[in-house]
Amino acid sequence: MTSHPFFLRIVLFVVFTGLFIPGVLHGNPTARETIGPRFQDVPLPKTLALCGEPMPLEIPSVREMLDRELTISAWDAAQVFMWLKRAGRYFPHIERRLREEGMPEDLKYLAVAESALLTHIRSRKGALGTWQFMPYTARSHGLRKDRAMDERRNFERSTEAALKYLKTLKEMFGSWTLAMAAYNCGEARLKKEIKRQKVNNYYKLNLPLETERYIFRIATAKLIMEDPGGYGYTLPEEREYKPIDCDTVKVHIRAPVPIADVAQSLGTYYKIIKELNPQVRGYDFPSGRYSIKVPAGLGSKLASALKQHSRKAPRKTTNLADGRYVVRPGDTLSHISQRTRVPVATLKDLNGLDSSVIRIGQRLRLHR
Repeated sequence: MTSHPFFLRIVLFVVFTGLFIPGVLHGNPTARETIGPRFQDVPLPKTLALCGEPMPLEIPSVREMLDRELTISAWDAAQVFMWLKRAGRYFPHIERRLREEGMPEDLKYLAVAESALLTHIRSRKGALGTWQFMPYTARSHGLRKDRAMDERRNFERSTEAALKYLKTLKEMFGSWTLAMAAYNCGEARLKKEIKRQKVNNYYKLNLPLETERYIFRIATAKLIMEDPGGYGYTLPEEREYKPIDCDTVKVHIRAPVPIADVAQSLGTYYKIIKELNPQVRGYDFPSGRYSIKVPAGLGSKLASALKQHSRKAPRKTTNLADGRYVVRPGDTLSHISQRTRVPVATLKDLNGLDSSVIRIGQRLRLHR
């Protein structure tokens, strides 16, 4: 018993020293003759351009910011491997749309910096999806965001919105670097800082730390993902995630349809349909005009499956006969008040509501 602690110390010593003596753990007989640190500093590029705009690496503070982000990311092996794997699935679509819009291909790395190419990731401030849209910004750029659907989770739809927004920001600020900075901190904040500091060069502006790091995170993703081997990463092509093979069908649904019933009729199951359509928040396909993805080969069967399981649509307007309003997708009490000219306070009183929460299909009294 008394020898066990000593034996354990010997084992730990061998393992620990093996980490710092190259080759010891790989059976290299000359390793003990070459003692030195295993870790090496991450090399910095001599020049670098992002979206065709040179990064002034001759400025010490700029070079040090890039050094910080590149060192942190390059040593985060698990994260880098996941970047490289997910890129196989998502980059082809982003690259094609950027080419069609005449926008720099480097903008694809903004999605890496924002979300690591995850469609479901949410920030502490409420930004969501691959492109990390806040609710208001999402709605203002054409994405549906309500109780039934959140298109920030839809990769293709959110990509369209992000490219549209970035193009607007480029026209607003004159450079892609400033456009990306505004994407991070908001155009109002960036305009205010440019006006106060009397300079419109990103690298010379004093901005929130998150925004100051932002461009360098994007640049870091570019450096590593364009030359993974140069940073010690090797990923066989077959290990990249491939785009998901599916059919996309445009639909017009007048009343909610249970997803599980539709999936069963298609010969698949609920989980598959939900994973293909992460923008759908509940257990039903909500009403509206949008696109639904189904497993490849099943697209031609979707219309009949939806029709088979469709419910009777709720009335869309106030029923003058009984003085009630049927709540529709996207409705709020303030919207209903505007349409019916019944004050919000009166609506709450008439319907015994303690809050402004209402549900689709709910029938609200408009008068006593």
